[in-house]
Amino acid sequence: MRRFLTILTAAAVTAAALQAQEASGGWSLQQCIDHALEHNITLRQQENNVKQQEINVDIAKGSRLPEVSTSAGENFSFGRGLTENNTYSNTNTTSTSLSLGSSVPVFYGHRIRNSIKSSELDLSAATADLQKAREDISLQVAQAYMQILYGKEILDVARNQVTIDSLQVERLSAMLENGKASASQLAQQKAALGRSQYNVAQAQGNYDMALLDLSQLLELETPEGFSITIPQTTVENILLESPESIYDKAVASKPVISAEEFRLEAAEYAIKNAKAAFLPSISLSGGVGTNFYTASGVTSNSFYEQMKHNFSQYLGLSLSVPVFTGFQNRNQVRSTQLAKENQSLMLEAVKKGLYKEIQQAYYNAAAAREQYRSSIASKESARESFDLMLAKYENGKANITEFNEARDFYLEAESDLSRARYEYLFSAKLLDFYAGKPLTL
Repeated sequence: MRRFLTILTAAAVTAAALQAQEASGGWSLQQCIDHALEHNITLRQQENNVKQQEINVDIAKGSRLPEVSTSAGENFSFGRGLTENNTYSNTNTTSTSLSLGSSVPVFYGHRIRNSIKSSELDLSAATADLQKAREDISLQVAQAYMQILYGKEILDVARNQVTIDSLQVERLSAMLENGKASASQLAQQKAALGRSQYNVAQAQGNYDMALLDLSQLLELETPEGFSITIPQTTVENILLESPESIYDKAVASKPVISAEEFRLEAAEYAIKNAKAAFLPSISLSGGVGTNFYTASGVTSNSFYEQMKHNFSQYLGLSLSVPVFTGFQNRNQVRSTQLAKENQSLMLEAVKKGLYKEIQQAYYNAAAAREQYRSSIASKESARESFDLMLAKYENGKANITEFNEARDFYLEAESDLSRARYEYLFSAKLLDFYAGKPLTL
């Protein structure tokens, strides 16, 4: 019994040493999150969406500026044509023209201003979408990180089971040589050891898959050599806020709400823009131009003289008043009003969805807290039962079936405690995330 406890303690010390080794060279949760935010492809695409919205804002602001264009033309005419004396004759003529023109919007029913404001709000919404995507990636990384921590503990539990069974195989082998145990008992214990080794292989596979999942989230080429730190976390002093308190903080800080609020405000400017189509528009235009003309058989002034004497300027002010557009303007207003109503409903749906998520996270955390507390008591009871059964088994007062049942119950209680602790920890961190706190361990 004493030798068994010594070996079991040594196994625990070895596991702790392995954890310390991982803690010294592995990735922390913050390092994982930072790396994912920098290399995640979805986030890079979202960043490009923000850049595109910035371009759209520049395009909208550019509508205030004048449009300037220049043109040049060269025409050749053969056969009967109009001469400079306003008569017709069979001559070949050439003409060269140059012009420079500009048009400036004076009043477009505030459509340019509304378009600029709408584009700026779209940019704000895209920026909020990017922040939401960053939060989603951070949450996925934290969840995968927790899964690795849980997988590591389950692997340690499975390895401890192998240690226990190996010790019993060694003990029964010695007892068989002394005639104090049967070959059947040893065979049964070896079979139990085989099941324990199978559990280790299964736990190792689950642990490796958890490492692979996180490495893929981090866009690493391979999980080879990748490990995480084992933080010294505790759940004893965690306090859970009420769902209402967390929701109030989430509404004020979460980008998923901000994005829909920006889009709702942009919808209001879309309505203003549609109504502006009923107003007249005024534009100012002006330009300069000149030309050069020659005809075969006719003496013409030089290129410089013609360009100088034919030089002309113009300045114009145009007014456009919409009278009837086939109800297009009216229907456009109605369409934008419906779009605003839908966006208002979308904002309400997002808020309700967020509140439901917070409620679910809170009750999951509360349930995980109770499961964790009951798991502690269950593990202690299972450990006491196992110690008593071990003593009986080694003294020949219990058979191997009873021993294996007590051992399995104890190891299952350890696994349940590990699962409950990490479910409680993650649920509590999820509530902190909704409240606007950073994801840390």
